[in-house]
Amino acid sequence: MATILPLILISIFFLRVLSSHTIPNQDVSYMKLVHDATDIPENEEYDYIIIGGGTAGCPLAATLSSKFSVLLLERGSDPNKYPSVLNEQGLLNVFVEEDDGENPFQRFVSENGVEIIRGRVLGGGSMVNAGFYSRGHREFFESAGVDWDMELVEKGYEWVEETVVSRPRLSAWQGAFRRALLEGGVGPDNGFDLRHLVGTKTGGSIFDEDGNRHGAVELLNGVEPGNLKVAVRATVQKIIFSDLSAIGVSYSDSEGKTHTAFIRKKGEIILSAGAIGSPQLLLLSGVGPKSHLSSLKLPVVLHQPHVGEFMSDNPRFSAAVVLPFPLVASSAQVVGILDGNIHLQTFASPAPFFILPTFGLLPPQSTLINPSLALLIGKFSDVLSKGSLHLNSSTDVKNNPIVRFNYYTNPNDLAQCVRGLRKVGDFLKTRTMEEIKTQDLEGNKGFQFLGPPLPENLSDNSSVQEYCKETVTTYWHYHGGCLVGKVVDRNYRVIGIKNLRVVDGSTFSVSPGTNPMATLMMLGRYVGLKMLQERSS
Repeated sequence: MATILPLILISIFFLRVLSSHTIPNQDVSYMKLVHDATDIPENEEYDYIIIGGGTAGCPLAATLSSKFSVLLLERGSDPNKYPSVLNEQGLLNVFVEEDDGENPFQRFVSENGVEIIRGRVLGGGSMVNAGFYSRGHREFFESAGVDWDMELVEKGYEWVEETVVSRPRLSAWQGAFRRALLEGGVGPDNGFDLRHLVGTKTGGSIFDEDGNRHGAVELLNGVEPGNLKVAVRATVQKIIFSDLSAIGVSYSDSEGKTHTAFIRKKGEIILSAGAIGSPQLLLLSGVGPKSHLSSLKLPVVLHQPHVGEFMSDNPRFSAAVVLPFPLVASSAQVVGILDGNIHLQTFASPAPFFILPTFGLLPPQSTLINPSLALLIGKFSDVLSKGSLHLNSSTDVKNNPIVRFNYYTNPNDLAQCVRGLRKVGDFLKTRTMEEIKTQDLEGNKGFQFLGPPLPENLSDNSSVQEYCKETVTTYWHYHGGCLVGKVVDRNYRVIGIKNLRVVDGSTFSVSPGTNPMATLMMLGRYVGLKMLQERSS
């Protein structure tokens, strides 16, 4: 199985140099809300407690705190502790650094052998991702099992976009990629657009024109400190129940001291710990399959057989191409969207190949002096292969659960990968892509791949299918585990439990659009506004 991006090996030196510089002019007014958990009293009471200060949790906290007291608990640190993640040029640091327990991410390997990264920083995945912003596709809203107020959805997106979204200035490589998509028949040309549209478009970005990142944490800017308290390095151990009502949470600080926080009358606890963290915490708190919980000697609060089930990941198909000229690092700015919700994007990275001889990544006849690397990547939104999440033998929340995604077990998923790779082949035949072919010492021109080359005959189903299986890795868009209609109702309340909701990607049966970040931030705002409406009615 393929693991993380092949360009990791060629970017370590470059990225570590960049990571030593802080980023000026970041808006950090939210810092007045942030407290280390060691400074929080051991017992407190709030109207709402949100577990997870990530992509959905931050906008949810900002919205609810406009009227009520809110405690936002984040297991990671403030992102300013990691200046490299705040800038586009440090984008790949997340794939380079070792996981020492304090980094802004947590690594683990799924049962399928694919390495996965979880955000562990205030702002969550929006602080360690590639920054591409595009709204969810129509089919997502039709299949989510929710009675959406589409006017409120629109307002939610707009609220997010006013704060964190920019129109990107296309890098040289992203501009070339855009031209090649259109030459390869991925039309129409939709220009710059935040909506999900079939064809080629430039999407939004949470990196501004200076390359500064503006993640979900900045949605806390402007919030008055009276109603919102953000606790970092606060690791929630479990949700506290009285009968079948959630009444509080137990969490530990960085010194190992246990704290408890309780909700007031009419208050609620909201899990926004992500597609891995939310089902894991429900299980640790006693909500899940009775047989599984009993086998770990965990008390069963509610037998809920669907917690941790229906897990999905969007498998990434990709090809890494060596470019015969230097480029600066480039996040995703352009997308080609095909019918069937197949999406094509690209990243570029400078490549100091002088550090690579021991890896044997370049053929010996290479004549390139100052090359770069382009990763052509694709995914499809509607994944039919399903997996599951279970606790391992340890019930320590800091240990990763056991996750299996069962990539390509549904034949339709494999067919989608084949279709996407064939479109990549069409893309490489374009006039624009002719310019990136390299020449060996014998004068032969062709594409130079880092890692497995695309199959020579893309019309041969079996060879393309084999390529899909052998190179499968993640697009980091995992979802499921707390599905609407299975674990939560259409208002995101946990079925069978009072005062408890789940608001994050674990509730999704389909990954929204090209990249889920936009819809996750919208969801936090949307559910927060809905909850305020409920309290006022």
